[in-house]
Amino acid sequence: MKFFTGLKDSILSKILFLVFLIPTLLLSNCHSKNHEDKNSLMATYPWRQEVTIDKNYVAQVKAIQRIEVRAFEKGYLTHIYMDEGKIVKKGQKLFQVMPMLVTAQHEKAKAEYESTLIEYENTEKLFKENVVSQTELSLIKARLKKNKAAMELAQAHLNLATVTAPFTGITDRFQVRLGSLVEEGTLLTTISDISKLWVYFNVSEKDYLNFSNARRSGDKPLKVKFLMANGEFFHHEGIADTIEGEFDSETGTIPFRATFPNPERLLRHGETGNVVIKEILKDALLIPQKATFEVLDKRYVYTISSKGVLKSKEIKISNEIPHLFVVESGISDSDIILLEGLGKVHDGETVKFNIETRENVMKSFELSAH
Repeated sequence: MKFFTGLKDSILSKILFLVFLIPTLLLSNCHSKNHEDKNSLMATYPWRQEVTIDKNYVAQVKAIQRIEVRAFEKGYLTHIYMDEGKIVKKGQKLFQVMPMLVTAQHEKAKAEYESTLIEYENTEKLFKENVVSQTELSLIKARLKKNKAAMELAQAHLNLATVTAPFTGITDRFQVRLGSLVEEGTLLTTISDISKLWVYFNVSEKDYLNFSNARRSGDKPLKVKFLMANGEFFHHEGIADTIEGEFDSETGTIPFRATFPNPERLLRHGETGNVVIKEILKDALLIPQKATFEVLDKRYVYTISSKGVLKSKEIKISNEIPHLFVVESGISDSDIILLEGLGKVHDGETVKFNIETRENVMKSFELSAH
């Protein structure tokens, strides 16, 4: 009886031991798996797709017409008919110079002409009465023409004392003030026609070839946008083309000029900003920006071998778009690259990894944006 009782107690104790052991083993196994998952790093493949990028170029705005308005005659500035920074119409009066000497010369020439005219009329009457000869009449007639030409020349000089706008445009600040004594050629102001504007920028040889090929294939003008200094886009598009036939040997660039309409006259001569041109990359190699790191101004990624060994590789980035880099060289779309934990690993280390699909990588960008 004691034997059976002891056996019963032994079996019961073993059952209780197993009851407590199994959950412990299960928990230990789960913990081991969790630890393993925790140590697995996310990785992905670079991928290729068509993307549209913005190419930015430092640019300067120039008026399509801009001239210096100068005094034609010496004299005192007696009138200023407009204000600085105002729109003036073609032929509108701008300045009045009172040239004392020219005024006197005009009065003298006018008096001599009128005197000669009276003399000619009297001589003509006498000629008809056969009192004077044809020669005498011809001499007076020639003198009359000479005096008339002198009067008209003096009148022309007098007209030049009134300075008018050569075209419709906007005035710059005045270089002289009312009452100033100006010399012939004195700068008074400048006028700019800014109804249209030329925006100048320099393009590299590579970009020039890309733009040229795109234009040939589509046979369309190269449309551009202008990013103003305040970070906003100018609300009219421009059309760009080259203006010089050769590249600058020192900079390796060629000048481009874009023409922008400016009906509201928002942009002004001398303004700076950036010309933005959209370019389509047909087969761009893309990687997430967060999969890269920098060392001494060089950018790297960690590639992962089939055995999980990390190797840092330098890459060259050609363009940047939100969350992504366009890779020019250094890796291919068959390489596995580390996506996270870059700061916790080192070159040559062996890691466990899980490969994320491109779709999941892109979804993670959308989630992080919210």
